[in-house]
Amino acid sequence: MAEGSELIREYIHSPEKQQQLYRKSLMIVIIAQLFGGAGLAAGVTVGALLAQDMLGTDSLAGVPSALLTLGAASSALLVGRLSGRFGRRVGLTMGFLAGGIGAIGVVFAAIADNLPLLFASMLIYGAGTSTNLQARYAGTDLAQPKQRARAISLAMVFTTFGAVAGPNLVGVMGRFATSVGAPALAGPFMLAAVAFILAGLVMWALLRPDPYLVAKAIAEAQEANPSKATVNANLMAPAVRNRGIIIGTTVMVLTQLVMVAIMTMTPIHMKHHGHGLSAVGMVIGIHVAAMFLPSLITGVLVDKVGRTFMSCAAGFTLLLAGLLAAWAPADSMVWLIVALALLGLGWNFGLISGTAQIIDATSPVTRAKTQGTVDVLVSLAGASGGALSGMVVANSSFAFLSLTGGFLSLLLIPVMIWSRRGIGR
Repeated sequence: MAEGSELIREYIHSPEKQQQLYRKSLMIVIIAQLFGGAGLAAGVTVGALLAQDMLGTDSLAGVPSALLTLGAASSALLVGRLSGRFGRRVGLTMGFLAGGIGAIGVVFAAIADNLPLLFASMLIYGAGTSTNLQARYAGTDLAQPKQRARAISLAMVFTTFGAVAGPNLVGVMGRFATSVGAPALAGPFMLAAVAFILAGLVMWALLRPDPYLVAKAIAEAQEANPSKATVNANLMAPAVRNRGIIIGTTVMVLTQLVMVAIMTMTPIHMKHHGHGLSAVGMVIGIHVAAMFLPSLITGVLVDKVGRTFMSCAAGFTLLLAGLLAAWAPADSMVWLIVALALLGLGWNFGLISGTAQIIDATSPVTRAKTQGTVDVLVSLAGASGGALSGMVVANSSFAFLSLTGGFLSLLLIPVMIWSRRGIGR
């Protein structure tokens, strides 16, 4: 172990030291998320626009989003495996640095007008976006059950600052890019490269002792001495654990699919109706803010009123977002902002409640590996939404896409009804 087995052993039988390390780890995750949030916003805001410019068609504008999320899926698996074997510090550092390298590749692809390089770089860039999302788990490794959703929310809410700043710096970074001879749309990816690399360096330098390795050692000690074990996922019946994992995964997969599909085509929809790049940045910035900023309240609600209630709330919120996006006048910034804000809020409800259910249903010994596998499915759902969204809009309309996504989110309701029969949360 990188930190040394002696250092980790100090925490095994000391709840006070465990809580101290929990608070320290959460603070480090928060610092890294400030940078990581700025990195993930570039692909969300201008990825489709860059592809549209280079391809000259709308029907494939969702391809970069699909590649980004496919890259996120692959890296989620790798980061989960690395974290499970070597700890969060190694896994998260490698993921963020890969995202930074991918962003640099996108910049060079835009300068050279090289589509193969763009597509390859978007795959690698996806590692940064998935790592930014997986970092939320590092803040929960040593959290008590009633602290878990709030720990997730704290990690996510500080992503807001970077994630909102990113889209609103589209114009500034675009001007910087043109001043150095690059296309304007390459500017946000320059910011992403710096942001992801800084996030990785923060994780590598500060996340020690590794909270996952400590939590794993505690779980192994409890298994060796069951009389001292507290109630946790190790003591759950396998059927209950599996049901919890299935439910949490389904909630996150559905919310990711709907959110990515509608969000991906919003910049294209706005551009077709005369909105400029700054307006697109504002709408996406508010959308990203709604994805992360309500997290503190959401975390409290998930811990207080339950995972089931908030997962159902996610379904109804996404339905309302789809209806508004479909029926809002295309030239109305106000209605587009409201629709995209609700889209982000519904995703926030689903991600935090689903993540909490996954943590509840896993033990520290297998948690990182399971979390990585679940995030692969979440990323693949996003890839499907991104890839299909352009085709759906090209063959029908943005309104049809939005309505389909909204009604699809209602599938969360029967899933949660099934969950009540087995878990009751």
